[in-house]
Amino acid sequence: MQLDDPIRRRKLYEAVLERLMQRIESGEIGPGDQLPPEREMMAQYGVGRPAIREALQAMERSGIVEISHGERARVVVPTARDLIHQIAGGARHLLQVEPDMIGHLLQARVFLEAGTARMAAERATPADVAALRACVEAQRAPLPRLDAFLSHDMAFHREVARIGGNPIFPAVVEAIFQWARDAYRPLVRAPGAERLTLAEHTRLVDAIEAHDADAAEAAMRAHLLRSDARYRRLQAGREAKPARARGRAPTRAR
Repeated sequence: MQLDDPIRRRKLYEAVLERLMQRIESGEIGPGDQLPPEREMMAQYGVGRPAIREALQAMERSGIVEISHGERARVVVPTARDLIHQIAGGARHLLQVEPDMIGHLLQARVFLEAGTARMAAERATPADVAALRACVEAQRAPLPRLDAFLSHDMAFHREVARIGGNPIFPAVVEAIFQWARDAYRPLVRAPGAERLTLAEHTRLVDAIEAHDADAAEAAMRAHLLRSDARYRRLQAGREAKPARARGRAPTRAR
């Protein structure tokens, strides 16, 4: 910032928010503690109730406090899943207005999940393997129901990421799956896609059970790249249809 830049006029709630965050970051108000009553903060900061409530709402949206009806706001410790969930709306909007971003998202998913598969093969216990096989069987049961199949598909990939022990990975895997959910629907509807997915999941679990990290990484990469390639073919088909329609010569009236 340049010294001669104009000073931005701050809204009252932003000043309240800054004061409250300083108290939380200093440890004066710790995780699990309630914030002071609204009336007390109004008197302390010299502002009205709207400024206090807007500051609290901003903190709630950021996952810093939890607000229950009839109770004072309480400081919480957000999970990785909570933090990622906060950007879900913006991520979905970005994918809608920038169609090319879905390809970048799928590329990021391949990179991330190939790594989580490797970690799962290195660290999986018999209980972890049993949980993965249970996920596959749960996904096998509702084959006619697309939404149920997709939900179980996400649960399987989240479970693979969980085995590595880093709580950020399953949260990110679930988020990417949810953001790109609309893109996955036509992939699953393709003839034979469900059974192919189940076979690939089973192959991945076999590699994890054998603690073969190279095979697990390769199995996950092949599984996701196959889906990515099918998505790109579908996109090319959708884009070709309008182009053919534009190039079609008008029919002469008889």
